[in-house]
Amino acid sequence: MQVVFERMADRRPVVTPLTRDDGVAFTLRGAGGGDDLPHDLVHLLVETELGIRDGIWGCMADGVVWGSMTHVAGRQPPHARERSEKLKKERHDAIGRAEVLADAVVRLSRGEPVPAGQVTWVPAAELQRAATALRDARARWRALHPGETWELAWPPPRRPRGDNGPRGARARRGVRTGP
Repeated sequence: MQVVFERMADRRPVVTPLTRDDGVAFTLRGAGGGDDLPHDLVHLLVETELGIRDGIWGCMADGVVWGSMTHVAGRQPPHARERSEKLKKERHDAIGRAEVLADAVVRLSRGEPVPAGQVTWVPAAELQRAATALRDARARWRALHPGETWELAWPPPRRPRGDNGPRGARARRGVRTGP
């Protein structure tokens, strides 16, 4: 799946175009904008860093359509709505864990404490690594000018050992996407 996040000049809803591997394209409306990383980009980065394949982005790649998504192109497979609802139910707990992990990593990246017992299933060292990657991503995001984009792929390609940059990411200057 290809995803394009556009840096906005101010804090307003972000509309993110994405195209699944089956050629179906959507826009995803979410929070963020300005200097803050869009919420959906935070999820993509955290889920990438922690290897979460059944979180928010894995669900979308597998056919889940959230209420914040609008279909824009491509023919959806038969029974797409039913499959989406089934996957949401099957992955309810995994989606909840992805939300908790994103919150915890954001807190850590800002130097804030994570409530005791909030995340017990991921080693602290991995959470810290993801927090460092998120801090680096925040700096990269803030370096973009309004209208510039950051393109990512899901699932992210495997990266070579020693490469600590966000997986599947590349910035493009002057590329405008979306409305």
